[in-house]
Amino acid sequence: MLKELWKRRLDLVEKKLIEELHEEEALDETLCASMKYSLMAGGKRLRPVLLMAAADAVGAEGDTFVTTGCAIEMIHTYSLIHDDLPAMDDDDYRRGKLTNHKVYGDGMAILAGDALLTMAFEVMLRQEGVSPAQMAAVVREMSIAAGPNGMVGGQAIDLESENKRIGLEQLQKMHMGKTGALFRAAIRSGAILGGATEEQLEALTSYADKFGLAFQITDDILDVTGDEETIGKPVGSDERNHKSTYVTLTSLKDAKKLAITTVDEAVEALDSFGDEADFLRDLATYLIARNK
Repeated sequence: MLKELWKRRLDLVEKKLIEELHEEEALDETLCASMKYSLMAGGKRLRPVLLMAAADAVGAEGDTFVTTGCAIEMIHTYSLIHDDLPAMDDDDYRRGKLTNHKVYGDGMAILAGDALLTMAFEVMLRQEGVSPAQMAAVVREMSIAAGPNGMVGGQAIDLESENKRIGLEQLQKMHMGKTGALFRAAIRSGAILGGATEEQLEALTSYADKFGLAFQITDDILDVTGDEETIGKPVGSDERNHKSTYVTLTSLKDAKKLAITTVDEAVEALDSFGDEADFLRDLATYLIARNK
């Protein structure tokens, strides 16, 4: 069920992203090409899939909210473009392809990221079948996740932490912003669009926080144990950039144990839900076995 539903919704997102790009052509052809290069470079489309799965969990039809899912994928892609820049992580490859700035230059890559972030809010406001109050709540979720108390704040901590050994508490704070915030926004937004009760929203928020933590721990593990061809980017970049990770601050063995415990806690957060949340349960468990 997991792989079949994920594949179907991934295809749905891919198709919708192309439609949205055609809907909003940029004034400059190079900018448009740069945006499309990164946005359509593949990937798991995990955040829009999570958004739709959260809507399923509260009894709605997740496919209905693919437009908002595409918007969050645009925000995610913007963050990757900027994260890869020489002034940030200085990576040459992403998803097995040259990073945006390696193809279009630093300046155009920055503009492409800016454009995708801004365009995302226009796209999500095209979402049909929801009330103004629901959409306002979702815009707020996305704004917080993308801003100084979310991804940007996490990236700032990341920059300041290079060549330093930080504690686990600071590391978790960094990743709650840089990685976890957008997972949280995706899941909470799907729940809000689906008409979640306060109790359902609280449970899904707990799941989201645990999911985001487990995802990052697993990411740190893969940076040590993965291979470049499989994960689509160079391995060992954390060590080369002298970054603290869950592996370097504990050990590979302890990081794996922490990932398993965190996944178990994520699944437990869904105890009040029935079969409609099985995709979310299976997805959390899949994290432990993933290799990319």
